[in-house]
Amino acid sequence: MKKYLVTAMGLVLSAAVFADGDHQGHIMSKSDAKIASEFDLTHSKIIKNAASLTFQAEVTDKLGQTKPKAIGKLGGSEVYSYVWPTNLDSEAVGFEKGQGILALAVTAHPDFDDTPKFDENLDGDKANDGNEWHSHWVVLTKDESCGGGLKVKDIPEGQTPALPATWPGLPIYIDSPGYTPEFVKNEVSVEVPTKDLSFQEDFQFDAVTAVLQVNDSVHNPLLCVTAVNDVASGDLSLPGKVVTKK
Repeated sequence: MKKYLVTAMGLVLSAAVFADGDHQGHIMSKSDAKIASEFDLTHSKIIKNAASLTFQAEVTDKLGQTKPKAIGKLGGSEVYSYVWPTNLDSEAVGFEKGQGILALAVTAHPDFDDTPKFDENLDGDKANDGNEWHSHWVVLTKDESCGGGLKVKDIPEGQTPALPATWPGLPIYIDSPGYTPEFVKNEVSVEVPTKDLSFQEDFQFDAVTAVLQVNDSVHNPLLCVTAVNDVASGDLSLPGKVVTKK
């Protein structure tokens, strides 16, 4: 994963991971004027609370203000995302074991809705909320046909792997758990109950901002990573560590 994302971006970034003090386990990244401010990561962390973990990422400015333009159809539509790749096994949230890189993502995409159990904009219609920022678990795997070298793993026709109870029905390894992302100034945060992670609280992570795209023909690969805006560590080495809230 590291090779493909870094090669796709040509990234040479400076990042620091603190071993002690107030920022223990956090990833601190230098701002880069070449990256759009709303996707320019500067500080990423996961905080352990009493019964949950808070995934957090900070950008330079204008957090969440930019979303994809609607094209009026599923095929070819784009997804903007803030993502926390982890070294957790895919089994931790209910997928089949050993399927790829498990990541939490906050996404927006105006051309389709993939959270059929939730009404994010509170208008009484659960099928028109794709353009609202919302959360997913995804499993990422390598695919050289994708511009970013990665895709959300496809589920081949006829296969019935283990999937989370809130799987939205798409033929890919994606879950729609209904965690509401919060945007405060330039920091996005998502609170995840530890029970939803099989009570695993000690793992490593990174943070990424990226663009994904639905295949024009809406088939394997269904959802590709097409561009990577920023990687918190600079090399996707997952150096961040979960730390207890003080």
